Amino acid sequence: MISCNKVRRSPGRVYMPDMAYSRAYETYASTQALKDKGINDTATPVAGTIARGDINWTYPYKNDSAGYVNSAVVKNPLPPLTDAENTEAERLYLVYCGVCHGEKMDGNGPLYKGGEGPFPNKPRDLMGDPVAQNMAEGTMFHSITYGRNSMGSHASQLNTIQRWMVVDYIKNKQNPAAATSAPVADTTAKKN
Repeated sequence: MISCNKVRRSPGRVYMPDMAYSRAYETYASTQALKDKGINDTATPVAGTIARGDINWTYPYKNDSAGYVNSAVVKNPLPPLTDAENTEAERLYLVYCGVCHGEKMDGNGPLYKGGEGPFPNKPRDLMGDPVAQNMAEGTMFHSITYGRNSMGSHASQLNTIQRWMVVDYIKNKQNPAAATSAPVADTTAKKN
């Protein structure tokens, strides 16, 4: 009876005010502006950590000209894609790459539309351009990870496995004979 006689207008004491009343901050604010307000979050993962479900493999090269050149020696660490994975790789390409490079990989996606779209520069023709045809898997991965020329980075949209899947999908479309051919039998073995 004693505890019910007053009208309470306050929730009482807050045990953890940080969790009850979070500080608002601008999404793209500089880290210095956050530090000035006493917020010590850089919003970046700890160096060397691997996202849950991602591949236990780290890309060794930085986003500079030397890293771009050295990326040519990197090979795709994924095994050949299954039919389901290839379907997913095609979907990822169409969602993230096809908007610029086009469904047919001819550089004529909806954002370019033969020069009539909102994107002024023609994206690389992945099927007809000899540079794109001969581009190493690692260099393609480097370009998707960090961006290249007018193309921005897709590392925030695609995890490491998905980026390698897209690279595999593009390479298989560029050279369909290599994707579907069975291993060649060894004809140099001695016959008895």
